[in-house]
Amino acid sequence: MHCVILAAGTATRLRPLTNETPKCLLPIGAQPMLERIIRAVLNAHVADFTIVVGFEERKIRAFIAEKFPSLAVRFIVNAEYASTNNAYSLLLARPGVGEDGLLLLDSDILFDETIIPLLLHSKHHSCLAVRTVGEIGDEEIKVKISPDHEILEIGKHVALESTYGESIGIEKFSGEAAQILFHTLQKRVVAENRINEYYEASFQEMIDGGSLIFAIDVGMRRCMEVDTIDDLRKAELIFTAS
Repeated sequence: MHCVILAAGTATRLRPLTNETPKCLLPIGAQPMLERIIRAVLNAHVADFTIVVGFEERKIRAFIAEKFPSLAVRFIVNAEYASTNNAYSLLLARPGVGEDGLLLLDSDILFDETIIPLLLHSKHHSCLAVRTVGEIGDEEIKVKISPDHEILEIGKHVALESTYGESIGIEKFSGEAAQILFHTLQKRVVAENRINEYYEASFQEMIDGGSLIFAIDVGMRRCMEVDTIDDLRKAELIFTAS
């Protein structure tokens, strides 16, 4: 299993805190988000990493060198970070994944460490973590599922009345499914020039083409995405005791 962490963006909604600092390096208590993510992945016995960087990428490299000097990590630079979205960044990570299975994480999420083993030990070859507890809004990446938890639709467009929950930004794909995903990204991002879309659009095309991706309910486990100053304050309250 190979872990890909996407950390290229500029996080404009968190300015001025992110004027010169990547969002993933903002501290939550004593630890930046990226450190929390890496430690959670290592604790789940996944030790090979690709980190896609862009904005202030040297600071992320320096942080990893200081905190995790022996980490097996490959850095991929998204030089077009200011004009592309996470689907573009994910496609750049393809060489590092090879034929391995893929554990994919956004770098601006906070979560209970037990969520990663929940996915890794799932019987499903391809699945993603879903928050079903709490408020779900229009801006969240939502999922609609079948009775056996197979994902039928994913994206911000999913109607609230048919939403099962929010995809929190942690996904697992088998080696075979990862290759289908990268093939789909290549088609959409390169051939169709969809450089500004979210990677969930490729998930949807995979699903429409017959791939099975399942929703794993994280239950009462803590998880959230940090996009705004208010999110940062909330995160401090929820996660500093961890």
